[in-house]
Amino acid sequence: MTTLDDVLADLSVLGDRLAGLVAGLSEESWGTPTPAAGWDVKHQVAHLAWTDEVAVLAATDKARWDEVALAALDDPPGFVDRAAASGAAEAGAVVLGRWRAARTALVAALRDCPAGERMPWFGPPMSPTSMATARLMETWAHSLDVHEGLGVDAVVDDRIRHVAHLGVRTRDFAFAIHGLDPPSSEFNVSLTAPSGAVWQWGPDDAPQSVTGPAYDFCLLVTQRRHRSDLRLTAAGRDADTWLDIAQAFAGPPGSGRSAS
Repeated sequence: MTTLDDVLADLSVLGDRLAGLVAGLSEESWGTPTPAAGWDVKHQVAHLAWTDEVAVLAATDKARWDEVALAALDDPPGFVDRAAASGAAEAGAVVLGRWRAARTALVAALRDCPAGERMPWFGPPMSPTSMATARLMETWAHSLDVHEGLGVDAVVDDRIRHVAHLGVRTRDFAFAIHGLDPPSSEFNVSLTAPSGAVWQWGPDDAPQSVTGPAYDFCLLVTQRRHRSDLRLTAAGRDADTWLDIAQAFAGPPGSGRSAS
């Protein structure tokens, strides 16, 4: 079983990689466009800073969290975009400093969360380990956008297992936000890790399955690539539908990326 310490350790590595990449950027380079429409490098890091800050509120200050959640209710995507744009109005060094502080505060907040307590979020309430996993997923996905925007190859290693796990665990959520009844039984999900190991979820004899590279699956569930550009295979009608709608992040259905 993955522990909070395991997830936080890997989250720290991913965060340090991105921070190291952007730390030496000129102000002009902070404005480099990324694959997310309308978002440059600074928007991406400002978004991570904001979401980490909001996660701290969810763990430590319910009243202030409720204010944020209420403000986001009418237009969640627009609310997120405005928060990123507001942060991106600052200098790159300021944005990076804000994110560093938020990262540190988040670790402390999650470690101090009472055992068994769940904190609110834009989707279902989360345990500290689930929240850390969600923050790792977002850090990985937005870091990938920054790497692509800057033309730098991102490190691909087995730390993506947390992203894959969250992608599997959010299957029913993905069906529900599309107005579909979740399948009544588990799928077998068998993914090949970057190291060559095989990661599996669900019963071996499940009538429906998904197979392929774990990296491709992570790109799919974070909607960083179109399904047609990935080497994933679904067996079964519901499993096939899932690959069209998979979404590991909270909020309304994402638009995803166009096919290449």
